[in-house]
Amino acid sequence: MDLQPLYDSVLIGDAKTTRSIVEQALAEGVGPQQLLDDYMIPAMDEVGRRFEANEYFVPELLISARAMKGALEILRPLLADSGSQTIGRVIVGTVRGDLHDIGKNLVAAMLEGGGFEVVDLGVDVPPEKFIESIGETNADIIAMSALLTTTMPGMKTTIEALESAGIRNNVKVIIGGAPVTQRYADEIGADGFSDNASAAVRLCRDLVNA
Repeated sequence: MDLQPLYDSVLIGDAKTTRSIVEQALAEGVGPQQLLDDYMIPAMDEVGRRFEANEYFVPELLISARAMKGALEILRPLLADSGSQTIGRVIVGTVRGDLHDIGKNLVAAMLEGGGFEVVDLGVDVPPEKFIESIGETNADIIAMSALLTTTMPGMKTTIEALESAGIRNNVKVIIGGAPVTQRYADEIGADGFSDNASAAVRLCRDLVNA
C-alpha cells in the first residue's frame, strides 16, 4: 500500500482522508507505529518547518493538528496494546489566574503530533495541580503558558513549589506565551523557553534526549 498520501493528508490538514488511510492501512496489516513514525510525525515536522518559514500560519497548524489528532484517536489504543513507547510525557497548562488557552492548545496539539503523550491540565492551573499531575503521570516535562504580564509570576511560583516539594530535579520545565522571554526563563530557573508551537516540540525533544 502506498502510504505517501497519509503524509500528504496530514500536511494539508485533510482529517477525513487521514482517518480513512489510517483505517485502510491498519486493515491491510500495517503497524500503527510505522504509520506514526514514518508518515504522520514527519508530516507534522514539515508543518512546523513551514510555519517557521512563514509558509504556514496558525490556521494551517490547527487544521493539520486536527487531522493528526483524529488519526491518533484510532492509533493510541493500538499503540498502548503493543507496548509502544512515546517520545516522552508532557504536562501542559496555563498558570493560575490566566484563562487564555489558544496558544496552550496549539502547543499541546503540536506536541502530540510530534510523538509526545500530552496531559493537558487546562487553564488557571495552580502549582499544586502541576505537582499532583507529576506524581500521577511521571511526566518528563512541564510546559507552562501565560498571556498576561500579571500572571507570569505564576511560573516562578510553580518552579519554587516544585523545589519545595523536592521534585524539581525530576522534571524539566519550559515556558511560553506572548509576554514571556528567554531572559525571564533564565531568571526563574526554567529549563527552556519557546515563542511558538513548532519550536516547543523541538525544545522538548532536545530536553528528553539530553
